[in-house]
Amino acid sequence: MLIPAPEAHHPSIGRGALDPPRENLMRVVQTTHMSVQLPLDHLGTLWPEQFRGARVGALLHPASVSAKLEHASHVLEQHNGDLFRLAALFGPQHGFRGETQDNMVEWKSYQHPRLGIPVYSLYGEHREPTAEMLKGLSVLIVDLQDIGARYYTFIWTMYLCMRACEKAGVAVVLLDRPNPINGITTEGPILDPNYKSFVGMHPIPVRHRRTIGELAQQFRDEAFPECQLSILPMKNWQRTMWFDQTGLPWLMPSPNMPTLDTATVYPGMCLLEGTNVSEGRGTTRPFEIFGAPFIETELVCRELNHLKLPGVFFRENYFQPTFHKFTGELCRGAQLHILDREKFQPFLTGVEIIKCIRKNYPEQFQWKQPPYEYEWKKLPIEILIGGPVDSLFAD
Repeated sequence: MLIPAPEAHHPSIGRGALDPPRENLMRVVQTTHMSVQLPLDHLGTLWPEQFRGARVGALLHPASVSAKLEHASHVLEQHNGDLFRLAALFGPQHGFRGETQDNMVEWKSYQHPRLGIPVYSLYGEHREPTAEMLKGLSVLIVDLQDIGARYYTFIWTMYLCMRACEKAGVAVVLLDRPNPINGITTEGPILDPNYKSFVGMHPIPVRHRRTIGELAQQFRDEAFPECQLSILPMKNWQRTMWFDQTGLPWLMPSPNMPTLDTATVYPGMCLLEGTNVSEGRGTTRPFEIFGAPFIETELVCRELNHLKLPGVFFRENYFQPTFHKFTGELCRGAQLHILDREKFQPFLTGVEIIKCIRKNYPEQFQWKQPPYEYEWKKLPIEILIGGPVDSLFAD
């Protein structure tokens, strides 16, 4: 069952619209939580007995690391021949090694130089494992770090793997990881099935509040009832936790997700990918800044701050992207400063940013045209919001 989003709360920002509040710019939460323990660090005790000695594959990416920053491929290698026999690796968007930068930049399968086993690309010619890739496997291990937003494609690679494994009779063992932006808050519309794509394949809200293990359970219950799913649990994780309260090291799950701050704003700021406004790719602050050559910085910041959106302040900002939209051009816009992440509503914020720019620059603003994440007909903004564009942006 999906939990409804909490009612919006719009506290007063106070002084002039362009002046930051007097209080601290970020509320620091003091915690006494015990460090979260990952199943990757306890495979020896958590590995299902019925799969001991099984021939396995593993879906991994660069953020698949232990609490000691050891990559999962090394951890699995240590158990190879004991708990199981490692026969293949798989990687999602951005590559098993995380080297590909952008949407629809594909990568090719190759042989792992140390292990001598295939590394299959699931972001290229195939986004779902083929019968040939799964041939001879009894189990597919999945260990991916999600960031809590429906657009993030790793959960859909997992979804397609579950579908393929159900067909092939291959069991799935999922190693759970924290939702970095807490396990309480939901926001944004639930996906309309008519707008399914690789940034949304199952009806969940934009900010979904689930761990990747909870998503796998939901997908099994609602879409793949014959999938043989085992979820290896975390220990000490609490739903209220943000990633910086887990005691775990942050690694970039993808090239444009450098920090927890990025993940915090992403459920709303990713909407700008569906426009001709830069979402900050090609800078050191992707998704935390936005802009375009045609924007008047003071006007946009003044109007957005006047809305008194919860937990955020818009500061005038200028930047020149080194790649992506407006490469080398001066972009005018704003940086989002999150004053209170518990009150901040990223999806609402992203929608209001787009509305503000559309209203003030109707001649210059444009919706990005397809293709986007392998959707060739519907507008990118539509598959991002998971419904028709006029459901949020009526003219």
